[in-house]
Amino acid sequence: MTDSDQTITMFGAQWCSDCRRTKAQLDGLGIAYTYVDLEADPAAADVAREISGRTNIPVVVYPDATHHVEPSNADVEAKLRALALL
Repeated sequence: MTDSDQTITMFGAQWCSDCRRTKAQLDGLGIAYTYVDLEADPAAADVAREISGRTNIPVVVYPDATHHVEPSNADVEAKLRALALL
């Protein structure tokens, strides 16, 4: 991803409970993000795998080009605070 603004991108799927939890957390915190549905766009799974080096989801990519794979809510919140997004 080449977003130079404050955009967060999350790769996930509806069947994935960790994806639903992370999506609900971002929604609940009022964080703007781009959601890439891997069921609707299977080719995006290759992009997520290139970013993370793994097949696990969700993959959350932050504006500073770092990422989390299957992050806990605490991991996401700490990263958002570190980026001054919360």
